Amino acid sequence: MSLSMILQLVVGLGLLNVWLLRAKSSTAYRGGSAASLKEEFDAYGLPDVAFYVVGGLKIVAGIALIAGVWMPSLVTPAAAVVAILMVGAIAMHVKVQDPPMKSLPAFLMLVMSAALVYLNS
Repeated sequence: MSLSMILQLVVGLGLLNVWLLRAKSSTAYRGGSAASLKEEFDAYGLPDVAFYVVGGLKIVAGIALIAGVWMPSLVTPAAAVVAILMVGAIAMHVKVQDPPMKSLPAFLMLVMSAALVYLNS
């Protein structure tokens, strides 16, 4: 198994875990004092539509990264979308003055997504 495939699966499954399985769970990495993903978007002052657009993009990108194991042409665009969204996530943590540790998952996803873009370009 190649490094690219490992990263695809880690990022793809990570996104699906957060958005489909743990969306209503409290974690140490939620922005502000949010206990769920929806509350996190509220803490950032984002409109409700942003929650659904970002969530939809992350779910589709996660599926595309996993499917990229069999259809490699999906990997670069999906990883690029994830990288852009992770820059936004980090910016939102900065906006609400979260401690840097809360941005760690977004930073790691950004690094892995950028590596996927590089490895597959």
